[in-house]
Amino acid sequence: MSAATTRSRTPRTPRTPDRLCAEAVGLARDAAEEAAAPGVVGEHVEAVVEGDRVVTHLFECKDFGYRGWRWAVTVARASRAKVVTLDETVLLPGPDALLAPEWVPWSERLRPGDMGPGDLLPTDAEDLRLEPGYSGEEEPPPNSVFSEEMAELVEAEDAEVTAGPPAELPAAPARGSIAAIADELGMRRARVLSRYGLHAAADRWEESHGAKTAMAQAAPASCVSCGFLAPIGGSLGQAFGVCANEFGPADGHVVSLAYGCGGHSEAAVMPKPSRPAAPVLDETRVDVLPLRPAPDSGSVPLEGTAEDLGHS
Repeated sequence: MSAATTRSRTPRTPRTPDRLCAEAVGLARDAAEEAAAPGVVGEHVEAVVEGDRVVTHLFECKDFGYRGWRWAVTVARASRAKVVTLDETVLLPGPDALLAPEWVPWSERLRPGDMGPGDLLPTDAEDLRLEPGYSGEEEPPPNSVFSEEMAELVEAEDAEVTAGPPAELPAAPARGSIAAIADELGMRRARVLSRYGLHAAADRWEESHGAKTAMAQAAPASCVSCGFLAPIGGSLGQAFGVCANEFGPADGHVVSLAYGCGGHSEAAVMPKPSRPAAPVLDETRVDVLPLRPAPDSGSVPLEGTAEDLGHS
């Protein structure tokens, strides 16, 4: 094994800076002052070895907008040369530099309540909060009451036993009474909203989240076609629903079917800006006109003398 091979495989010790490159502080300062504004380059901080005969000189930056930054000037020297040359000059952040916060995508910066009138919130085609309203298949979804799994549970007729002595169990209404019939029909409430109560609630909801609000006027579409609308039962369900978009301004509120916001589920594609019509008169084009008329532009030819034209 040769000595050269032995040296190449031997672990290198930390390199020492080249003497001429390390002493070229003046050259590095002149380069930094030429690239920076006057009075911005501060004291020399240190010299960093970048490679064989390559040294980077660091200077403080006195610019108030770049607190903690440093001017880095790299100088180099060719093999067996005695002249140090300039490599590059750049402004780099130091260990205590004031840096801008890390960029965060808009989808992660968005918070509930950030949407205003006229804002559009595109919905991803693969949004996990939405699913197709219809699949074209006859089979119901697994959680439907008409699914096979639910039908098997109904046919099993497994009775549910309530724990506790009979004295502590709720007493069933007498058979044949009005309370028993109401219980069978699911009408377990003693009182329900009157016609006046329904109209009063509809007026309140229409005023807060209706078609005449600024948000609805600037919306691309109404809630009646939005996938985030959760329908409600009863007569009010014909005109109202519940918003289930967590980023929408009406999340968890009863909204009118004519209401809308920029978080519509089908606003996946942002509208293209309108293009102006072609100009009838192009005022940007320059027509080149001669300063003097051309010799052959007149109606009378220039050939012949003045006597031929009848002039004296």
